[in-house]
Amino acid sequence: MGWKTLDDMNLAGKRVLIRVDINVPMDGTTVTDATRIEKIVPTVRDVLSAGGRPILLAHFGRPKGQRNDDMSLRHLIPTLEHHIGAPVTFVADCIGAAAQAAADTLPDGQVLVMENTRFHTAEEKNDPDFAAALAANGDIYCNDAFSAAHRAHASTEGVARLLPSCAGRLMQAELSALEAALGTPKRPVVAIVGGAKVSTKLELLGNLVGKVDHLVIGGGMANTFLAAQGIDVGKSLAEHDMTDTAREILAKADTAGCTIHLPTDVVVAREFAANAANETVAATDCPADAMILDAGPATVSAINAVFDTCKTLIWNGPLGAFELTPFNAATNAAAAHAAALSEQGKLISVAGGGDTVAALNQAGASDKFTYISTAGGAFLEWMEGKTLPGVAALGA
Repeated sequence: MGWKTLDDMNLAGKRVLIRVDINVPMDGTTVTDATRIEKIVPTVRDVLSAGGRPILLAHFGRPKGQRNDDMSLRHLIPTLEHHIGAPVTFVADCIGAAAQAAADTLPDGQVLVMENTRFHTAEEKNDPDFAAALAANGDIYCNDAFSAAHRAHASTEGVARLLPSCAGRLMQAELSALEAALGTPKRPVVAIVGGAKVSTKLELLGNLVGKVDHLVIGGGMANTFLAAQGIDVGKSLAEHDMTDTAREILAKADTAGCTIHLPTDVVVAREFAANAANETVAATDCPADAMILDAGPATVSAINAVFDTCKTLIWNGPLGAFELTPFNAATNAAAAHAAALSEQGKLISVAGGGDTVAALNQAGASDKFTYISTAGGAFLEWMEGKTLPGVAALGA
């Protein structure tokens, strides 16, 4: 795939600069969710076991080039040490004499964390001198932060061009999953794209109709497509100024041989609230005073039938207002079916995006999907067919 992994590198005795995403939620100086820290552990431990000396580079928050103790990585040291299971030391900068001395004298079996790269404005500018100063602290560069790979920053892109570079275990898993889903997938391929607005996912839809066999459109976006076909969607969330664009996407899909699936029945309510009085009607029969809040059971059955015929599923976005009961029913039911097929080895399922992860977690389906990406923006840009600077640099 044009990039190396840790298995391709001779790490013994080498200072290994590892770009990680440990931008975890905090309550004061206490980590409240260590998921992102847990995700980097395999890479760090593999470097240690190969005789390398791991040196972690990371950003934290948005300090805008200013030192801010609330955003210092030193607060994460106890949590990192607990999860990695090795001594972790800290140096109060990521460039300069103190940083280089800490990197040069790091004992075998220990991990070094360098201070927040974004305490320097040069980081986000991908300043070549700053990248060179970072690179001076290592012999090998390992990027394990796919979630930051869509940013061309010094620590994600600049350093990769200055040192022998590879992907870490998390980056490797992410890239392998995405390649399996969109690069050279097992066909037929179905994609679910949900969410509120067509306007935020135009590039995604435009790319997918040329790459997948089936495209299921859900959430508020589906209302816009229904409106584009002359269907009255009542008071539903819809972008009526995007109906021409929706028709263009439908036409492009038809030309590409991609079948688009829209709701045939919908769950409607008069108020946007949990447990609001609701009814299921044909998608063509939304009352003028109601709003569509979920796909109906016939639509879910049709989606599940498509899953049964496919080998690969890419999922981004819920099918309805999943945060409100009972308007999470369609998302939950489709997710459960996809999870069951995945567990049986009949479907490769890859999902990502903030709302998607939350929806699949709520449905209890996440652990059965083939791969769940927590990368957010980077996952979306990959699905849109964009080149990610942090990934491209690994193959440079």
